Amino acid sequence: MKLRVNGVELELGEGGSLLEAAERAGFKVPTLCHHPAVTARGSCRVCVVEEEGSGALLTACNTPAREGMSVLLDTERVLEARRKALQLIFSAHPAHCEVCEAANACRLKELAAELGISGRELPLEQDFRPVVDANPFYARDLSKCISCGLCVCACQEVQGVGNYEMLGRGGYARPGTALDTDLEASACEFCGLCASLCPVGALIPKPYLHRGVEEKKVVTVCPYCGVGCSLILKVRENRIVGVEAGVENSVNGWSLCVKGRYGLDFVDHPDRLRKPLIRKEEGLVEVDWDEALDFVASRLKEIRETHGPDSIAFLSSAKATNEENYLLQKLARAAVGTNNVDHCARL
Repeated sequence: MKLRVNGVELELGEGGSLLEAAERAGFKVPTLCHHPAVTARGSCRVCVVEEEGSGALLTACNTPAREGMSVLLDTERVLEARRKALQLIFSAHPAHCEVCEAANACRLKELAAELGISGRELPLEQDFRPVVDANPFYARDLSKCISCGLCVCACQEVQGVGNYEMLGRGGYARPGTALDTDLEASACEFCGLCASLCPVGALIPKPYLHRGVEEKKVVTVCPYCGVGCSLILKVRENRIVGVEAGVENSVNGWSLCVKGRYGLDFVDHPDRLRKPLIRKEEGLVEVDWDEALDFVASRLKEIRETHGPDSIAFLSSAKATNEENYLLQKLARAAVGTNNVDHCARL
């Protein structure tokens, strides 16, 4: 179909939204409740655009584009509607954000700065709620919740757990578990997807709290199992200060398990072995990799010549890749000459 966005004519496939059309045309539309991993809801009303001709204000994220439409993104009516939507959100949002628990990744503050509002244009009518941080993975400060519903959709549509639902009505709506039980007593797997999608500081990952804003992002593979999930490491001063998913064409998409998202503290742990050790007369001694590999090869050769190849067995790991496990069994069968090969996941 053909349509126009801010005077730019483009073609868009069937089922595309006005937000997709704007992005295709090279324009940026602000959003709070939208994320490509979940169904568009249009709950925050920040992404409104104006249909030229009728003058209707439409939410871009969940309004399907139609043949011949012409929309405007930055008219004064659109900008004023966005400001009003943000002002209403701020009227129920706490002001104690001098230290940002979301490491300055608060989308609400970013949009307020972009649209030139202070967040205190309307009287504050805050429904204060206690911070819940009984679990070791993330804290819930629902006083900062803007009821965007991203955490609910993530849990229901992406993870398929359905642990969250929206409780309450209107300005008192908030995400919660069935019967409003504690997370520890619910079906929550603590995968952290909800916290990673939260646009404000309502869900805060505790393992990376107050570690600062990343200087760079590094794409790598999760070290915990053989699935091969892709990770985006947030790195500051050569230390991991956060983990997120969302690498294009990855096997895991936006999802990670609790270990992949919150279990990488071992990387910087002071007790972590950083060099191979060989037991000598004085005990375990650090050596370089060449010496360690030469030692292993010579000992394997010595044992094979003395006791035969079947005196040696190899145990592979589910934390290694398929290619690495293939090379291990090839080393056992072709180099050593034994079929004594097993895998930790089978035991």
